[in-house]
Amino acid sequence: MGVFVWLPLILPLTALPIARLAQQHLHPRIATRLLAVVGVLLALCSTLCLGLLMVVGTAQLPGNPLPDSWADPEVREAVPYDEKAGVVAIGVLAVVLAACGRTVLRHVRLRVRAGRALAAAPSVVEDGVAVLPDPEPYAYALPGTPGRVVVSTAMADCLDADERRALIAHERAHLAARHHRYLLAVHLAARANPFLRPLRTAVSYSTERWADEEAARAVGDRRVVAIAVGKAALYSHRGPDASAGFAAFAAPAGPVPRRVEALLTPVEPVRLWPPSSAHAALAALVATVGTVASALSSLNAAVTLVGILHAATPL
Repeated sequence: MGVFVWLPLILPLTALPIARLAQQHLHPRIATRLLAVVGVLLALCSTLCLGLLMVVGTAQLPGNPLPDSWADPEVREAVPYDEKAGVVAIGVLAVVLAACGRTVLRHVRLRVRAGRALAAAPSVVEDGVAVLPDPEPYAYALPGTPGRVVVSTAMADCLDADERRALIAHERAHLAARHHRYLLAVHLAARANPFLRPLRTAVSYSTERWADEEAARAVGDRRVVAIAVGKAALYSHRGPDASAGFAAFAAPAGPVPRRVEALLTPVEPVRLWPPSSAHAALAALVATVGTVASALSSLNAAVTLVGILHAATPL
């Protein structure tokens, strides 16, 4: 098993170059899906290897919760043994599981609290859009069954009719594409391995860009959407109810000027691979090799350990 069990803990670093590359050169929809899949895969591999390190360090100790036969002297000789690494892995794995559990719990609580606040507040609901009488300008998408777009009257008053259509189309795009799932996935990945935090930021930005492009397609005018994005960011002050919604859970969406600039230029074509250039090809190659190596390393370590324990454990 050797070094292979350690590689997935540090190989997520190889995915970082592609985060910026994907934002710059890929369509936001492709960038979101690609970065989310890569982040989740790398997080699963590193978490699996923490579990393997825990087994390697503790399976031979009498009194562990694993089968007693794994503490047999024959197993002691067969399994690579590192008690210190096992003890550290237990602590790190406990922290990872606690952080992921807290993230999921916070996500659920925010959605429940936002749903209750929306149900209790006086609002006008029309075509899935809830307009709340509130002097604080804000707008957000609340996932659920059914999903809701929540807009305050103050925010609606800040925009003209076309800009309101663009804003609502943007929030509807969040709901239609289930962006909260991508965001939750990369949040959990970043909790599992801190090296993946840049991917979380990149996905947060790319989901906003994805929603911008869907809004531009629905409205038919990229300039109107750019103006709506800029004005909404300028006037938005998250109110008490809005803080419980989807927007509060999402990581920072990235610099608004970058989103506005992107809307004022042609959208990147839908393609899975970046344009041919030396730095782009190198970054994509590094990320691909790192992801594949992480998956193969964790698989190799798991198969090796399972084979050893199966051979040494009496049936």
